[in-house]
Amino acid sequence: MFKWITAGESHGEALVMVMEGVPAGFEIDGDLISAQLRRRQGGHGRGARQQIERDGVHILSGVRNARTLGSPVAMTIRNKDWENWQGRMGPQRFEEEPEKITRLRPGHADMAGALKYNHDDVRNVLERASARETAARVAVGGFCRLCLAEFGVEVHSLTRRIGPIESDAQPPYDWDAVEASPVRALSGGDEMVQAIDDARDAGDTLGGVYEVVAEGVPVGLGSYVHWDRKLDGLLGQAIMSIQAHKGVTVGPGWENAQLPGSKVHDVIEADASGRLSHRTNRAGGIEGGVSNGEPIVVQAAVKPISTLLKPLESTDLKTRQKVEAHYERSDVCVVPAAGVVGEAMVAIVLWTEFLEKFGGDSLSEIRRNYESYLESTKPGAEVAGARS
Repeated sequence: MFKWITAGESHGEALVMVMEGVPAGFEIDGDLISAQLRRRQGGHGRGARQQIERDGVHILSGVRNARTLGSPVAMTIRNKDWENWQGRMGPQRFEEEPEKITRLRPGHADMAGALKYNHDDVRNVLERASARETAARVAVGGFCRLCLAEFGVEVHSLTRRIGPIESDAQPPYDWDAVEASPVRALSGGDEMVQAIDDARDAGDTLGGVYEVVAEGVPVGLGSYVHWDRKLDGLLGQAIMSIQAHKGVTVGPGWENAQLPGSKVHDVIEADASGRLSHRTNRAGGIEGGVSNGEPIVVQAAVKPISTLLKPLESTDLKTRQKVEAHYERSDVCVVPAAGVVGEAMVAIVLWTEFLEKFGGDSLSEIRRNYESYLESTKPGAEVAGARS
């Protein structure tokens, strides 16, 4: 079973990732994982923090000579801004008590987190609740992407909407063109850039919608048997766990909800060899909680970033008096970058379920299991439990 955990604060010394249940024999290139981290830092609308950090992953254990050993893998991402925060962050006793943040920010975890953990300084909440934590997720997701690539699975994303501006792009998508766009959109990009600039000038922020597409996913990941093993449920939880995410659907779920069933469900057909597939993919690659062989498509709604250049009215945690909300350096729009984080979470879920289905202690064992399974799905293969 693949398990992972992250640790670290936004302005702490580093972010830390530990993965266990990693099979032996997978080739891991740390530079490719670092490339994913750089993608996360891009996109029009990002803030000053991205000018400070130059994220790169450092692999501490579990990999030797660029191949996994089968032991736990530990990785770190250094926070360069840590140099400016020593004496205010870190485990040591401070020589001088830092000024406490008590002005609560609407839309953040400030109030709920401070009350839950009995903190009198909101800094204790915002440092971990910060979306800086998503860099660790992208690193873990980058690791999983390298493992999935051994079996032909690729994960991409594109921007569907920023504020009121919507992209009408339809598959198949040109992924190189997506990466060349400052907002990672195939249409409406100039209007999206202008909308972000207008929001910045107004001291405001914008949200939107992105779409993740996983190609090459085999039939059979997930389960229709138990509620907590359904692939769409696992993807939904993973996406909704990302900071600022407020909605998720598999396939064009919001659009499907407005249509009759005759225009929603995907017709199943067989080619000349008897291989089954679907004429369309409105189910987003999942039926009954199980991958059906079509691309996995997930759309996610990202709310506008809560920290505003022109802060909203709020309340002080200590005095309970009306105040202007605290301002912490922030972005104007993170939708293009959020798509990269969404890719990472989809990759993590797919790799976890891939190991659940085909798992073994090494790449060679997993490959045998995978290829044997593919043979069993071909036309004419013996059905389990069939009698002669």
